Amino acid sequence: MIDWLRGSSEDPVVEVGGRELPVAIRRHARAKRLTMRLAPDGSEVRVTLPRWCRTSDALVFARARADWLERQLAAVPQGAPPTPGGTLRYRGVEVVILWEQAHRRTPRLEGEDLLVGGPAESLSVRLQRWLENEAKRLLADDLAFYCQRAGRPAPQLRLSRAQRRWGSCSDRAAIRINWRLVQAPDLVRRSVVAHEVAHLAHFDHSPAFHAELARLFEDDIKAADRWLRDHGRSLYASFG
Repeated sequence: MIDWLRGSSEDPVVEVGGRELPVAIRRHARAKRLTMRLAPDGSEVRVTLPRWCRTSDALVFARARADWLERQLAAVPQGAPPTPGGTLRYRGVEVVILWEQAHRRTPRLEGEDLLVGGPAESLSVRLQRWLENEAKRLLADDLAFYCQRAGRPAPQLRLSRAQRRWGSCSDRAAIRINWRLVQAPDLVRRSVVAHEVAHLAHFDHSPAFHAELARLFEDDIKAADRWLRDHGRSLYASFG
């Protein structure tokens, strides 16, 4: 959803808890101060700064807050593949994985139970494939809905496995959405699609873009953004 300026001749990094994390810098015309956050998977530090700030200001800002970043990094969920009897997040709800070898290999949702069979050793692979197929189905409906609202033909939908972005719209030919959003509540997933559809009219984050997004999205965009900020990292826990 955001175009970040990564790397430079010096490859800016910040040391956090004995690790070196790359620093991604975004200049924003409306930013009045420096802000910082950790990528959902803990892979990089993201700093937004006003146009008038220097890159060196962003690095000083990040390095001065290494203790805060270390606490944020410690909170990133560790990878834990789903297991029989465990749970899987689907559309904001924890569903119970009811595995029996006699069940069908393809997962089947019954209420808040997910019935699945087949070899236990390939369970995680099949569950991820099911989530990706569900994501494609739901996102296709979302994209058609918001493109109709925007009065535009729907571009091609592509699932993304990006580690750092929830969605992207590099041109008007295709929109990419992170499949992990199928685990989030519906308003969160739909907000990302609406965001990218708004980019079909405005390739920036100008007031005109935000006005278009407000017109397209029927729910609380601030609540959706807040959920991603507070819980987005958890979407990487089961499937890295």
